[in-house]
Amino acid sequence: MPLTDRDRAILDFEAEWRRHAGAKEEAIRSDLGLSPARYYQLLGRLIDTTDAQEHDPMLVKRLRRLQEARLHERAGRAADAR
Repeated sequence: MPLTDRDRAILDFEAEWRRHAGAKEEAIRSDLGLSPARYYQLLGRLIDTTDAQEHDPMLVKRLRRLQEARLHERAGRAADAR
């Protein structure tokens, strides 16, 4: 399924958000009209799509690496808690 305008806006925002003044959460609300929780849900789903990979391969690769690192970190903490 091709990317929607909102999908592209989310990916573009994530690629450029550091250029925004203020906190990221405030920029998400004002620029995209989404709550931060919803934004991250959508972004998490987007980075698993081929269309997002084609739209911005470097961004998607970076976000997938971060996601994988977080999963390993959580798994390590869970193992330590046992």
